[in-house]
Amino acid sequence: MEATPRKIIHIDMDAFYASVEQRDDPSLRGLPLAVAWGGKRSVVLTASYEARPFGVRSAMPLYRALERCPGLRVVEPRFEAYREVSRQIKGVFHTYTPLVEPLSLDEAYLDVTAPLTGGPSATRIAQAIRAGIREQTGLNATAGVSVNKFLAKLASGMNKPNGLTVILPARVEALLAGLPVGDFHGIGPATAAKLAAMGIQTGADLRAAPREALAARFGVMGTHFWRIAHGLDDRPVEPNRPDRSVGTEETYGDDLRGVHAVLARLPILAEGVERRLERAGLAARTVILKVKFDDRSVITRRMTLSTAIHRAPELADVAARLLTPDVLVGRGVRLAGITTAGLCLVGETLTQPGLFGDSAWTGVSSSEP
Repeated sequence: MEATPRKIIHIDMDAFYASVEQRDDPSLRGLPLAVAWGGKRSVVLTASYEARPFGVRSAMPLYRALERCPGLRVVEPRFEAYREVSRQIKGVFHTYTPLVEPLSLDEAYLDVTAPLTGGPSATRIAQAIRAGIREQTGLNATAGVSVNKFLAKLASGMNKPNGLTVILPARVEALLAGLPVGDFHGIGPATAAKLAAMGIQTGADLRAAPREALAARFGVMGTHFWRIAHGLDDRPVEPNRPDRSVGTEETYGDDLRGVHAVLARLPILAEGVERRLERAGLAARTVILKVKFDDRSVITRRMTLSTAIHRAPELADVAARLLTPDVLVGRGVRLAGITTAGLCLVGETLTQPGLFGDSAWTGVSSSEP
């Protein structure tokens, strides 16, 4: 007997931080708006839909956003307000199911295969959730409904803002076949370019590619790409999922030589981590430095702090303290990365007095080829 198809909903709030600001300050309504910290190194956390026709997007450097939209209004984030709205939204979710997996303050998966209320139709439950969010918060949410997490998230991105899209099993093959691979969640521009070099540009191409060839080129992610091209995703909705790590890595065409060469790359890595943390409204208490050498050996060092951080200069400072000369011991560096763990919501600690005054060194690990 075949298993009963799951009913998964992906909810994504529309321009969440900006929408909260426009709700709370009527003078901002209808105007192009960006939520961002001040300063030339700041990035846009959220752009209102009025700003998007100008090319203003999340994760864009603020200076570039202001160049593209000179009339852009900029407000600093108020994470306590966003957390309060997020608590209201989660209250609506839990009316229908205990199986809620938050991805950030404004995004979550819900498994409504066996709902607490609302009847058997996942589509009607999604409609009721969107209406409940609107009633409780005054904000709009977009929903995607399908039989697994990948397809539900894909669906929610197809009709924003304030939309609802359902991908039924009978539609999956034709829908995925016509999509550019860059539209698949988890396939970014760099990976899409590598796939294009293999002659894979659409979902149909990805579906036809041998699983073994994808695995050989991309490792375990290659197998994942093959599975999602076939609409397969058996990941459960995890309401008690442990904190994820957030990080970024950079592979160098020419090996870096010496401590100073690696130190010069740390601010760039830290800026990438900051962007990812800020998009999710997160800060981190643990910073992990990863270095891969020209002989393919890998070493990691980590430091756990008493106070969570999320700004790039602080992240780079911690990583620099971990990069002592004995780490390199004369070898070339092929890859460097900064990863953060021990995640919590930003706003719990926005300043960092005595950054290293009460930190904990938690060790070094290494692996050989």
